[in-house]
Amino acid sequence: MDIRHLQYFLEVARHNSFTKAAESLYITQPTISKMVRNLEEELGVELFERLGKRVVLTDAGWVLYSQAEVMVKSFESMTIHIHEVMELKKGRIRIGLPPMVGANFFPRVIGKFCEQYPGIVLELLEVGSKKVEADVASGMLDSGVVLLPIDEDIFESYSFVKEDIKVVVHPTHALADRQEVSLAELAEERFLLFHEDFALHNRIIDACVRVGFHPKVIYKSSQWDFLSEMVAANIGITLLPQTICSELDPARFRILSLVNPEIKWHLGMIWRKNGYLSYATREWIRFTQGMLSK
Repeated sequence: MDIRHLQYFLEVARHNSFTKAAESLYITQPTISKMVRNLEEELGVELFERLGKRVVLTDAGWVLYSQAEVMVKSFESMTIHIHEVMELKKGRIRIGLPPMVGANFFPRVIGKFCEQYPGIVLELLEVGSKKVEADVASGMLDSGVVLLPIDEDIFESYSFVKEDIKVVVHPTHALADRQEVSLAELAEERFLLFHEDFALHNRIIDACVRVGFHPKVIYKSSQWDFLSEMVAANIGITLLPQTICSELDPARFRILSLVNPEIKWHLGMIWRKNGYLSYATREWIRFTQGMLSK
């Protein structure tokens, strides 16, 4: 039994005639008669009483009729919803965005996407890059922004920003008049960093260890503006991407270039390499790549 058997059965019941049902469906009368006969054989009951050219439902036919109407309507509704998903009229995308990234790059992108696809719901999770990576890998998120590089055996990605990490100090700091500073010169400083679930945290710690010291981390936060305000209070120094530093008040902060080594802030959108991508997620990837590359 398939959905066509039920559709043909219902049409015969509505018209009380195989001939009229066939005309309504634009098929031949022998075809619809055969479909109904196959259905009767499969169920082991007579569904219609034949009264010459007219047919009426049997008691078993009435039972099937009430159930078949529900099933056919459900199937038609399901088909409509599937077509809406394929045509991007409906959908849901779960996206992970680190706090620094979401505020600086995505409000305009999200606004344009929602304007073009109002039926697609965006569920945004604001967490660190490491958490985004783990949740995309597990399937909890469809896509997300992380600090590159990533494991190319697990993820597909595209890159959309690559810039330097800068040192942010108080205007009265001993280094405030410098244009640049090497990482080794910061060995005795008090560091204000992002939490461990932010990939930038480990990137900074690893760079410090490579030049010969373990940084004195006195405070960790998930918010860049809180870290910068701690610097403004002359509690310590922090390291932030160039994009964030460009928003800081030069009267309250001094921004220094970091050298020997430079630390890069390289962002990319990722999704699972071998996972299923919904139609909405595929369009999100295509749409954002187009906008962020401008």
